[in-house]
Amino acid sequence: MEATVFTPTQIHLLKLFERKKSEDDLKELQEVLCNHYSHKLDAMLESMWQSGELDQRRLDEINAMDLHEFMRRNP
Repeated sequence: MEATVFTPTQIHLLKLFERKKSEDDLKELQEVLCNHYSHKLDAMLESMWQSGELDQRRLDEINAMDLHEFMRRNP
């Protein structure tokens, strides 16, 4: 059996939530994390758009891709 190695972030969250939390607390944490990463992604995409790394032509290419197949070939 392989040992699981946790990242520092995972360890921190485990310690933070070692006491029983309610279902509402879990939902609130999920929302906070989703919002955090959504804002980070928006900022990254805006930066790529401003630099010219991302443009409408590239978005059209991505839109035409089978992203499930792409992710299977590029884990």
